[in-house]
Amino acid sequence: MEKKYKFSFTAASLRTKDLVTVALRKSSKNSDDLELVLGNGKSATGKRLLLELNNWIGTLTKHQINVLQNGSFKSQNEIAFLAVCKYFDFIRDFVIEVIREKYMVFDYELTDGDYLSFFRRKTEFHPEMESLTEITQKKIKQVTFKMLEQAGIINNVKSRIIQPQLLESDTLKVIIEDNPELLKVFLYSDIDIQRLQEAYE
Repeated sequence: MEKKYKFSFTAASLRTKDLVTVALRKSSKNSDDLELVLGNGKSATGKRLLLELNNWIGTLTKHQINVLQNGSFKSQNEIAFLAVCKYFDFIRDFVIEVIREKYMVFDYELTDGDYLSFFRRKTEFHPEMESLTEITQKKIKQVTFKMLEQAGIINNVKSRIIQPQLLESDTLKVIIEDNPELLKVFLYSDIDIQRLQEAYE
């Protein structure tokens, strides 16, 4: 039985700045008014978002959190997307099984058909997806593409051209020491992963 897919990302999109704020406040033990800050004055919204972002941070190693707190915005954005892929198997699987596979054969256009066939295929193994309403399904698709745009995996949600990835060296380092296979969510080939692994050892 496969692990159930989580879809709570539909409430958040990538939220790199908010994730950095939460990570910094966690380490300084200062979480006063954090829910109000995240929810733009709405405590209930902020509470939901805080819970969500804490779950993402919970997937990261100590060194990855350090990059999230202190890296350049590009590094922070890369770590935010890493956290999303570590927490949401649906997004990770879509990136590795569809986007990376297309990228490897120089097919750079991500289509509705690509997404639809992936979604249908996964429904066979994830019965929980059968109970998703049409509205929720639309939202999942919309936010998935939005996150891919925010992470720079695709150029934008309209034309969806897959972009080459060149990670910051601090991001590379903390991913390789965690699990080099995670570089696949940034479309790295097996050969490149092997080479980088050797370079960083």
